[in-house]
Amino acid sequence: MTLTPARPVSMTFGEPESGHRGVRGKLWGAEPVELHDLVWASTGVRVVRNGQPEPEQSGPVLYLLLPAGTLVWFDIAKVLKRLHWDSPDLVRLRLTMTDESSYRERVVSNGGDRLKEIRREYRARALRTARVWVTPDPRIAEIWRTAPTESEGLRKLRAVYREKAGSPIAMESEIFDGRDDEGVDRWLARTLPRWSRQRAVLPSVYRFSDGVWAHESADIDENARVIGNAWIGAGARIGPGEVLVGPAVVPDRDDAGDPPPVQWSLVKAPHWRLPDLAKAGRARRFGKRAFDIVFSAVVLVFTVPFYPLFMLAILIEDGRPFFFAHRRQTLGGKSFPCLKFRTMRRDADELKAKLMAENVCDGPQFFMENDPRVLKVGKVMRKLQIDELPQFLNVLAGHMSVVGPRPSPDSENQFCPAWREARLSVRPGITGLWQVRRTREPLTDFQEWIRYDLEYVQHQSWGRDLWIIWQTVWQILAKILKKD
Repeated sequence: MTLTPARPVSMTFGEPESGHRGVRGKLWGAEPVELHDLVWASTGVRVVRNGQPEPEQSGPVLYLLLPAGTLVWFDIAKVLKRLHWDSPDLVRLRLTMTDESSYRERVVSNGGDRLKEIRREYRARALRTARVWVTPDPRIAEIWRTAPTESEGLRKLRAVYREKAGSPIAMESEIFDGRDDEGVDRWLARTLPRWSRQRAVLPSVYRFSDGVWAHESADIDENARVIGNAWIGAGARIGPGEVLVGPAVVPDRDDAGDPPPVQWSLVKAPHWRLPDLAKAGRARRFGKRAFDIVFSAVVLVFTVPFYPLFMLAILIEDGRPFFFAHRRQTLGGKSFPCLKFRTMRRDADELKAKLMAENVCDGPQFFMENDPRVLKVGKVMRKLQIDELPQFLNVLAGHMSVVGPRPSPDSENQFCPAWREARLSVRPGITGLWQVRRTREPLTDFQEWIRYDLEYVQHQSWGRDLWIIWQTVWQILAKILKKD
């Protein structure tokens, strides 16, 4: 990320013209140093400082080892390249913050008494330097965390990893002191305008308009004006006719509580952020709905005669009910009953709590090989996706589409607000890009789910829909022909 200067912004600045007066305090429940650490967390990097309490969460991609109170921002691409090519346990960084506005003027004559020119020579002047470390190893981060001081932490790192750290990387950086009001203001001014992943770590924060981020409890009147970049805290109010001129930070007015624990599973892959959603044209929407109705009607005509056989198999093994309806969300977040043939025991929900330790998914889903809750007939129905045939009734009712994101309940969609916004902009599908591309690798399932849902919403087309349908049919045929 290219660093560019910005106008000064202060936690005490940001009053509408009517006289609102901010005071230095928290923004979105976070002190300045906490906010700095959340900015890094939204990129998958966890900041670790000397003597801080042991964290409860786990799962960062990298650990950035900093002295207490230090605020930094630099391009981490060089570090990633070093980690990729050399695979060191630890990367040392020499950060330098320079002031390129320093200059001197020199008078140049023709050798006599005549003035030839005046030259202004600019020289970068180092304002601040810092030594920091980056590691992918949580054990190394723990050594730094448990050291009471920076000097003690450096001594321990050098003693243990002298030969493994490799040569240091020198780079330009933003470096400020988080214990100094001026340092905090300058860091806010340079960093907040470039931060666009707030919702990855702060789900209660939303984008009010371009360049304006606000807490969900902020009260911004529809007749108020916010000009330029602004960051509006919990409980802050901008009334009718008031004008907030940015760049500005309006601190929390109410107690927003502490920031929630970082959900590292949602920020491990920072490049999978919400793209600008492509708005499907009227012809595309009408054509897709017409296709859904015709396709579903044809499928039901050929499959409904077999429903009594499926129902009889369920009845023999586990009795009634034959169908299972789970509340899912469709276009715009509306709830609907998603129909399936019942493939699990009637006490499946009670058993799930006892089996959570064997869950191989990294998100809100539950999946395990040889799930004991699944009926014998249910295994066959799931393998051939027979259990999903009643969902074509949902398609006819307008709840679902043949192709789209997997239908999910509100409890799962809330894990990632940006992802929820994208997937609920279209109808969920009986099949979709995630269903035909997922790998089921441990600790990647939820990441793939987010990735493929966003990819489908952004790049939906007739060609892609038909390809997904073909892939689904081909995979079912492959399962039928496969000899176990």
